[in-house]
Amino acid sequence: MIYINDLDCGIKNWILKFADDTKIFSRVSNPEDCVSLQRDLDNLVRWSEEWQMLFNVGKCKVMHLGRANMNTDYYMNSKKLENTSMEKDLGVIITSDLKCSQSYAKANRILGMIKRTISHKSTDILLQLYKSLVRPHLEYCTAAWCPHYKKDKKLLEKVQRHFTRMIPGLKGVSYESRLKRLNLWTLEDRRVRADLIEVFKMFRGLS
Repeated sequence: MIYINDLDCGIKNWILKFADDTKIFSRVSNPEDCVSLQRDLDNLVRWSEEWQMLFNVGKCKVMHLGRANMNTDYYMNSKKLENTSMEKDLGVIITSDLKCSQSYAKANRILGMIKRTISHKSTDILLQLYKSLVRPHLEYCTAAWCPHYKKDKKLLEKVQRHFTRMIPGLKGVSYESRLKRLNLWTLEDRRVRADLIEVFKMFRGLS
């Protein structure tokens, strides 16, 4: 942290630093904003050369967000940065359309694996597997990416609906009754709870 403490000196746009990972971002609404962002990239390159901590330009990428984005090309060391529509950051997959389909897909795959490979499907075993292997993928860091479209909320809830139907004797029971008998909340209720906890931690200076 001491080595990179002055990395953002002279940088005009927002910058985030975590260990050996650096992100710079800006609202780009005109050519002047593009020039400002490119100038900041040039400053970062100069800093890295001065302190002999060179960026791996091949791993540096650009993600354009928003329909009105100018999709400008940016460069480091005269090399054009690759455009990307999906990137993993601290365990969260971020897409240019800010959707959460990856969380659904991964959780659904693991649920399918449990369904295929576990022969003794008792309620206790399935609940433990779901809570430890499936649900964490649907809830990790939701304070950052919590879906707001109804279709995305339904997509995530679909995984838990599928799981509760796997429980012996509950296939023909309503979703609400299945949750009550398994002592589970809806995923949306759990996300609201997680948001409230995060707000409380911010309010008390714990986050």
